[in-house]
Amino acid sequence: MSILSTLYYAHGWWMEAEQLEVQVMETRKRVLGDEHPDTLTSMNNLASTYRNQGRWTEAELLEVQVMETSSRVLGDKHPSTLTSIANLASTYRNQGR
Repeated sequence: MSILSTLYYAHGWWMEAEQLEVQVMETRKRVLGDEHPDTLTSMNNLASTYRNQGRWTEAELLEVQVMETSSRVLGDKHPSTLTSIANLASTYRNQGR
């Protein structure tokens, strides 16, 4: 499902990507837990899809969650944490913030 959502994302099929990404995120939360790196990746993927649709509030909410959890669980200097910070910064930049 994750790979298929990536394919949809690459083609700009945002609604289709979003539907799968929500399923992947919810399943990973249930099976792996809220703080598992794979769960955080799926949250980041969904936030990116929101960002590409101009859905800034939804993207920001997920990106803040991912950044805070990654920082706590993986550490401030972990590459995944830094990626989450960059993603949030991109959302802010796109909003002129």
